[in-house]
Formats: sequence, C-alpha cells, structure tokens
Amino acid sequence: MGLSFGGESRLLLTFYGDDFTGSTDAMEGLAMAGVPAVLFLSPPDEEQIARYPGVAAVGVAGTSRSRTPDWMDRELPSVFRRLRDLGAPLCHYKTCSTFDSAPTVGSIGRAAEIGGDVFGGAVLVLVGVPKHKRFVVFSNLFAAASFSGDREIFRIDRHPTMSRHPVTPMTEGDLRLHLARQTSRRIVGFDFLKMRTGDADAALDRVMAEEADLVVLDTFDEATTRVAGRLIAGRGAKRPTFLVGSSGVEYALTEHLTQAGLLPLLKPPGPTRPAEKLAAVCGSCSPVTEAQIRWAEANGYVLLGMDTVKAVESEENPAFMGEMTDAAVSALETHVGVILHTARGREDPRIDQTREALRKRGLGDAESAAVLGGICGRILRAVVAKSGVRRVVLAGGDSSSYAAQALGIEALEVAASLVPGAPLCCVHAADPVVNRLEIVLKGGQVGDPEFFGHVLRGHVEDKG
Repeated sequence: MGLSFGGESRLLLTFYGDDFTGSTDAMEGLAMAGVPAVLFLSPPDEEQIARYPGVAAVGVAGTSRSRTPDWMDRELPSVFRRLRDLGAPLCHYKTCSTFDSAPTVGSIGRAAEIGGDVFGGAVLVLVGVPKHKRFVVFSNLFAAASFSGDREIFRIDRHPTMSRHPVTPMTEGDLRLHLARQTSRRIVGFDFLKMRTGDADAALDRVMAEEADLVVLDTFDEATTRVAGRLIAGRGAKRPTFLVGSSGVEYALTEHLTQAGLLPLLKPPGPTRPAEKLAAVCGSCSPVTEAQIRWAEANGYVLLGMDTVKAVESEENPAFMGEMTDAAVSALETHVGVILHTARGREDPRIDQTREALRKRGLGDAESAAVLGGICGRILRAVVAKSGVRRVVLAGGDSSSYAAQALGIEALEVAASLVPGAPLCCVHAADPVVNRLEIVLKGGQVGDPEFFGHVLRGHVEDKG
C-alpha cells in the first residue's frame, strides 16, 4: 500500500501545529527527508501555495495549545475543513511530544473530536519520537528531560519539568487515560505486539471501524517507527485520514516512504553559515531554557529581564516597548547577542507576579502566552529594524506563536538543520524588515546548554 503524490492533489500531507515551535519541528522532519514543505500562519489558498512550486506538504502554525475548548469549537472546524479541501491523503494535528494538555487548556481530546468529525472515521494517535528521546510503550509515554544531553528517561507523569508545567502539568503517563479526561470518545491502544503481526494493516482497519474513535500507536525504536509509518501510509491510501500527535508522525511516515524508494523528492537543505549577531526572546520557564540563558550570560550575551508586570499592565504602551528595544539595540552594538527573557526557570518570582497582574486585568494564567508573546514579538521586530540583525530566536512553545504573529510572518521554509526539533528557517513576509529573516523557534525542552552558541555558529560543534 502506498501513497500517491499525483492525482488531483500534489500534496502528501497537511498539518496544523498547536504552537509555532512544534510546527517547525514537524516541518523539519519533512524537509530533511526531502519533502518540500511550507509553514503558514493561517490556512493558505491555492494562490498562496502556487508561490512555492513543488511543495508537497503544507502546514499551519496555530495557537490551540494555549486555547480553551470553546475557542477550538469556534476556530478549528473551518481550519480543518480548509486543510481537508487541499486534498492531501493525511492531515496531522501536531502536538508537543510531551503531549501536555488539559481539559480546559489545549485539549488534545477536543481537537481530535473536531478533526474526526471533519474527516470522518477514527483518528490515529502517534506520539513517540525516538529521535527526540520520546517513547511510547503500551500507550505509556516516556521522555528524557530534554532533546539533547539528558540520558535519564522518565515516565511523563514523573518528568521533572512536564509533571510541573505551570499551565498543563502531565499527571498521567497512560495516553489513553490522559485523553479520556478530555474526550468521551472510545480510545484504545494498538501496541507493538499487534503492530508487528503479519495482518497488522487489516487488524488496524478493524479496530478503527468497529472498536475505537482514537487509536494510540506504540513508537519507541526504529522498527516500531517504520511500522507506524507503513500503517499511516496504508490508511491514507484508502481514505483521507486525520492524525493526532508529535512530529513522530512525520518521522514515521518519511522513514517508511524512504525505505519504499518514494523519497526524497528534493535534496534536503544543507549546512548554513555563521551569523554576526543574534537576538532572542525567551518566554519559557523551563529549566532547560534557563540553563541556556545561564550559558549565554557566561559567554558574552547581554541578558535583558522583562518587567512582566509592567508589560501586562501596559500592553499597548509604546514607551515601555521603546525602552526594551533601545536597550537591546544598544547591547547588540558591543556584544555578540542579546536575550530578552520573561522568566529564568520555574522559580522566577516574576511567574507568580505575572499571574497576579493578569488576574487584575480579568485574565487567566493561560493568557500570559498571548500577552507576553505579543509584546516580545513587537519588540523583536523593532530590534531587527533598528539593529539590522538577521538571525533571531523565539524560545517558548506557547508564547512563540503569538510572537511570530506579531512579527508579521506569512510563511516559513526550513533553511538548514541545526538542533533537533529547532531548525533554522527562512521567513517569508510582506514586511521588508522581516522578509528573508533567519529564525529559529524552540520549545522549552529543546537543546543543550550551548543552544544559543549553536544558533550563532550555524552548526553544533563536534566535541568528540
């Protein structure tokens, strides 16, 4: 069973990312396998897609990770219908590989319901990404503390960061039980014992037709990843299929298609050059990102801590943003880089202070990503305009989506592989200040302590 790249649609896959950093992770998995992919900030029409000849995968970077089920009910059906109408055999709702979500914020279960209703039929769920040290065994999720450097593996409900996430803590390791808190639809696991049988394709079809509305696939090594890719491809060859999960979807699918001789369609992007300067905004309170900020401080970068209370209280105050912009531009005149941050780890007192400031405005904790991300994006755009810096970083899964919108980005393409889960991308935008900007978007758990150094150099140094 194979997928066709021809016919009415030239697309292999469409996807919607529940945040921006995760969307670039999915795009990287496609691009580095030789599948030309473009990521938009809103569902594109045929005219927009036609600007990118040869594109075989189209993504939309969204914000549903920090949204309520009511917001999803209003917004996601039309998005999924527009992606369905592009005619690709597979449509993927891309989540973080830690699968963190809650019934009231970023509900993956609700998104799966909407996608299942739009596409019809059961939904496949694939979360494990061995390349990123995320493993699913008998539907239970395990993860390293970060993508890079950390060898110890934790069940996700005992993970040092994700079990204590400030908005969507993971308190259940079994993905079936986790999803059952967010949807009343039938959920079953299709484990590796079933996946490796000779009739796995037919058995999966029976489960999806008769027993379940959501089916969780195991993925924990190369063999299960390839089998998962074959099952996904086989399902998509029969009917348009909606999938939920991490970039493991892209890695599984492309590994199967590569083994089948159908990829690459295009030569993957090559290495890139170093940058002269780097500007970054960090909206993550992850200890992984905090270690990266600490490394930057010790290696010639200027750190600018945002007064997040003032930011929340004066969201549209041009004087506040002007002060932050001028400080960043001044720092770039004499230093290799500047990092504007809203927290340094989960113990930063600004976190509780920001929550209180949000409450005074009648906003909840989840709104911090939209408020602070938007401010950071507008400041970063002003820094780019005044300093001429051409390589930037957005760090923080929830906040980065809003920062990217504030930057005025229309679309992204992968320019080079850099750090797993955080490729170097090229911006397409109507705004000449932002157009062709080089940008890296990273989630809180991505990268080793020298992450900012890797981005500045354009490659990860081999210390072997």
